[in-house]
Amino acid sequence: MNSTLTKIYYSTLLLTVTVGCRKPYNPPAITAPNSYLVVEGIINSGSDSTIIQLSRTVNLSSGTTNNPVTGASVSVQSNTNTSYPLTETSTGHYSVAGLNLSNTQTYRLSIITAQNQQYKSDFEPVKVSPPVDSVGFAILSDGMQLYVNTHDPNNNTHYYRWEYAETWQFHSEYFSGFVTDGTEIVPRTQSQLIYNCFGNDTNSDIVLGSSAKLTSDVIYQGPLVKVGSTSEKLETKYSILVTQYALTSDAYTFYTNLKKNTEQLGSIFDAQPSEIAGNIHNVNNATEPVLGYISVGTTQSKRIFVSNSQLPSSWTATYPYQCQEDTFYYSAPVNHQNQVATNLVQANSDIIPTFAVYSRGTSSIIGFLASDAQCVDCTLRGTTTQPGFWK
Repeated sequence: MNSTLTKIYYSTLLLTVTVGCRKPYNPPAITAPNSYLVVEGIINSGSDSTIIQLSRTVNLSSGTTNNPVTGASVSVQSNTNTSYPLTETSTGHYSVAGLNLSNTQTYRLSIITAQNQQYKSDFEPVKVSPPVDSVGFAILSDGMQLYVNTHDPNNNTHYYRWEYAETWQFHSEYFSGFVTDGTEIVPRTQSQLIYNCFGNDTNSDIVLGSSAKLTSDVIYQGPLVKVGSTSEKLETKYSILVTQYALTSDAYTFYTNLKKNTEQLGSIFDAQPSEIAGNIHNVNNATEPVLGYISVGTTQSKRIFVSNSQLPSSWTATYPYQCQEDTFYYSAPVNHQNQVATNLVQANSDIIPTFAVYSRGTSSIIGFLASDAQCVDCTLRGTTTQPGFWK
């Protein structure tokens, strides 16, 4: 599980209604002294690692967005009193290699903080996710809708959750063949090119599906995410990795309520905010809110690629910035100022040369075309390193 839910939990806890107020109002929740534990992750019962992230909520007025819980003692416990300790591998992240747990037992998470506060989740059964049958896309009038197909032939799952990670190849508005070395403008080497990049993102919404009301345990074209026809994600090649979780009925209810409280509010016709009850509790203080739900089970994943050639030719990506190129001369035509030295040579210049300007009929460079860094340097929004899975 990624840090998406941390943001969702924070916004849910601090949610207040201020629409229509002309008078400034500071809700009490913004300056409330309480800081609640947030627990993210699942107990992976298979060969994949179990990764648990611990953090605490912060006040909106604090200016802090990340408040990890460090130095905790975290373990997975079975109903037969077997314990599997997790190690803090990075700040606030606790993990253990594949546990390969028995499907016939139940398991819970145990947390003892550095302040000796003890938390336990409820014992949960192992939910084995069926394979992802396929991930596909449908062409709509204004974009591409991604969807997932899955089914459980044993008719045991019924409740599903998906996470997805997007990766896409894009390029800057202008190609740059030159770079400053701090003293002069020189041609770029292959390793210095900043035109083609890869971007990535993970879902910030909660994606659920249920077949509980169907005669067969089948999810057909469950919607994942829609990518707009003018999105930069589609200009070259796009990939999505979908991870599937099987849920219990209670876990599905938890995520459904969380989704309603974070994604389906804003108008007078939407559901009213409600308390979200997870399955994690303070052992010595049952009234303390703890944010999160620990499930136990395996996951299944599938990745697909979509090339621009598979999409309508009329779709054109919109560059996110207004860009233009200007000419900078070694000796400006009017005042003979060295505009290259003044604007382009400094190592920290935010204006980047793109192409050389030659004296008419000669090979003598008299200046350069150049543009703002955001229009030339794709690494400001991505990386030039191709992912290992790319094809």
